[in-house]
Amino acid sequence: MTSPSDTTTPPARTAEADVPDRAPRSDEPESRTPKSRGTESKSRAPNSRTPAARYALRALSLLVALGLWQVLTAYDVAVWLRFGQFPTVTDVASAFGARLTGGGPYWQDLADSLTRIVTGFLLAAVLGVATGTALARSRVAADVLGPLVEVLRPVPAIALVPVAILLFPSNEQGIVFITCAAAFFPVTVATRHAVRALNPVWEEAVRTLGGGRSRLLFSVLLPGALPGVLGGLSTGVGVSWICVISAEMISGEYGVGYRTWQDYTVVDYPGVFVGMVTIGLLGWLTSTAVEVLGRRLTRWLPRTEGAARA
Repeated sequence: MTSPSDTTTPPARTAEADVPDRAPRSDEPESRTPKSRGTESKSRAPNSRTPAARYALRALSLLVALGLWQVLTAYDVAVWLRFGQFPTVTDVASAFGARLTGGGPYWQDLADSLTRIVTGFLLAAVLGVATGTALARSRVAADVLGPLVEVLRPVPAIALVPVAILLFPSNEQGIVFITCAAAFFPVTVATRHAVRALNPVWEEAVRTLGGGRSRLLFSVLLPGALPGVLGGLSTGVGVSWICVISAEMISGEYGVGYRTWQDYTVVDYPGVFVGMVTIGLLGWLTSTAVEVLGRRLTRWLPRTEGAARA
């Protein structure tokens, strides 16, 4: 018989003894040292500029370009390129200020050009999206309209000025037609490629759930193709400005292009550069409006940090 005193009780195991020794896992973050923090800060350095710093850099680039223009024209530099006949920045600025404060023809020309651009561009957007979607989705439309689009697409829109003069009873309608034709083909081609590039699984899912053609069009095709369509619209608005200014120079009675050509015929070179600056500003404003609208319509798209701050 064994007595209780003879029984040896094993020592109690501590919590530390239950935890086995293990090496750190490869997916666990290592302790950050000053060296790693410095490396990380260097990798983020290119995107660490604030929006104010970026806008300041953009303004600085414009100021440098204007300063170079002023120096070349003020000193009549003639090294292969001749700047002696060019007006200086101060001459253009004074002429621009006189037209802004003088009212009258300048603001009327501005309104006429904007009206033509907006009308022609909206028509091109509607017709281009409809035609591009039909070409991508319908074999009949691709066989009937496809050859016409491919034959007419390489023809410059400004070459249609004689056609517009013969077709339309007024110059105003002809200029709108040329503006619409300029933006129509970029929008059509972009829409066609965007619709064709959609994942067929989306269409199958809608049809499986009992969706019809209208549901498929407005819930899958147009939203899915929207980023590509916006690219075509952005290109189209720039081409529209090129063609509407050219059409105004050839057959217009009012507009920024007409006024710029008139200034050239009377050797008013500061006025010519005022027209060029006005065209550039109007083109920048309209393209920015298209880009901002596109961002609002595609807020569901993932964007990188740099693209979101642009």
